Amino acid sequence: MTQQWNNFLKNLGVWEGSFTQFSPLGEQLEDIPSILSLEGINDRKSVRLTLRRFLPNPSGDSEPKVNELVREYQFLGRDILFFENGAFSQGTIQLAPFSEFGGEWGFIHNNRRLRLVQLCDRDGNLVNLTLMREKLAGKDVPEQPPLKVDDLIGEWRGEAVTIYPDWRPSDSYPTSLQLHRDGPNQLVQKITFGTGIDVKTIASSALIDGSILRFNEGSQAMQVLLLPGGASATTPMPVQRRKSFFLEVGLLVEPDLRQRMIRSYNEKGEWVSLTLVTEHKIH
Repeated sequence: MTQQWNNFLKNLGVWEGSFTQFSPLGEQLEDIPSILSLEGINDRKSVRLTLRRFLPNPSGDSEPKVNELVREYQFLGRDILFFENGAFSQGTIQLAPFSEFGGEWGFIHNNRRLRLVQLCDRDGNLVNLTLMREKLAGKDVPEQPPLKVDDLIGEWRGEAVTIYPDWRPSDSYPTSLQLHRDGPNQLVQKITFGTGIDVKTIASSALIDGSILRFNEGSQAMQVLLLPGGASATTPMPVQRRKSFFLEVGLLVEPDLRQRMIRSYNEKGEWVSLTLVTEHKIH
């Protein structure tokens, strides 16, 4: 648990950015400037979070309305896990009937953070996404442009690290991802992961519909939204009970470097693991 707290501390700083909300089809609904401060206090045994969001003033005044939230953390909940580089995911630990479902994913690289929240309604349908693109105060670091299909085309090789909410030892294994077009509106994907007799390969194809990739084959339809800041969000359509599933968020850190974080659930709807894939484009 001490290591998890130390990983959390990698997020300390004053982060300037915005909360951008999107519809399930990737349409931008609103964009609200924000400043998030994560401050270590009591010799870093506690963390104070101060979030200020600058909302449009309903009175029409040019000065924005400031919404402020302050919290202090002395321990981490069971619903969140951090990797050594500070990346994390927090969310629902048990899919339950007649309840909303969702999670948050966060990446850190080169004085920037990218966070994304996916929320599903009681029927398992994606209802909205909130993308938070942030940079450390005082740092002039450009963000990645909106993710495009052609940014993903090629062969990617990397390493996956899987950590578990029950604190068992982590696993690591090599990965390979190949993506190519089959005509103007079809994307073909082949994923290989694991070692030795445990190697698994999954092949699938998607319909390219603007900034949406629709994987409609097999028993579980999936949607991938390509978003600003080099981000992508993968969601079952819809999340189904009594069937294992995963949600994934990706970040194109550089043209030849990408990270993906996968939050996996079993057929009982229990959160069972969190995986971070760091992959480089080979060609």
